[in-house]
Amino acid sequence: MPEDTAVASPHGPAATEMLRVTGLHAFYGESHILHGIDLSVARGELVTLLGRNGAGRTTTLKAILGLTGRRSGSIMVNGREVINMPTHRIAHLGVGWCPEERGIFANLSVEENLMLPPQVRSDGMRLDEIYGMFPNLLERRKSPGMRLSGGEQQMLAMARILRTGANLLLLDEITEGLAPVIVQTLGRVLTELKARGYTVVLVEQNFRFAASLADRHYVIEHGRVAECVSRDQLGEKTELLNRYLGV
Repeated sequence: MPEDTAVASPHGPAATEMLRVTGLHAFYGESHILHGIDLSVARGELVTLLGRNGAGRTTTLKAILGLTGRRSGSIMVNGREVINMPTHRIAHLGVGWCPEERGIFANLSVEENLMLPPQVRSDGMRLDEIYGMFPNLLERRKSPGMRLSGGEQQMLAMARILRTGANLLLLDEITEGLAPVIVQTLGRVLTELKARGYTVVLVEQNFRFAASLADRHYVIEHGRVAECVSRDQLGEKTELLNRYLGV
């Protein structure tokens, strides 16, 4: 596979783009869900997709990975056009997907769940690194997935994609329904991943959680980007965001 090339990002002279989506349309059957999404994410950024339920946030993540039906436009991953690539090839460019439903194997142990997915790149986290980041999983490493709490299942779903070597993480509603102490743990993990240079696109309903972590926020409404708000604009645009999000 040819070496990936980086594309200069508008977000800083020394930065490089990990993801650029341009004019993205996506369909489920005959239903037209995305109507020309435009967004970009620099390497090492954590960016959120905010919006009401049904706005198209999850569909945006799925379309990036080719998990919707028909799609058109442009999706550049680390300088490679992937709009016509099958999902497995996109994953091999280092894209990891953590779906809202988590998708862990209930009858397999924590460690078996971690070891099952193939490594798509050579720089995946070792088991000891993963257990250092998620001590709960170390304690429960022999427990089957069905015996884990919701928070532990979410940790396992995230840990599993880190072992594959993915460095662009697409995370969908990772805090939904979880206790505040688990939400805090996930926030710490995301902060550490960002410090390690991972790039994260996070669909999140919990704006208070997202605001403390993200470099920028894209507000999705009716399948389009309605607003892009940087961290330093949050104060002046709080009322606007409340209007969009119905807070």
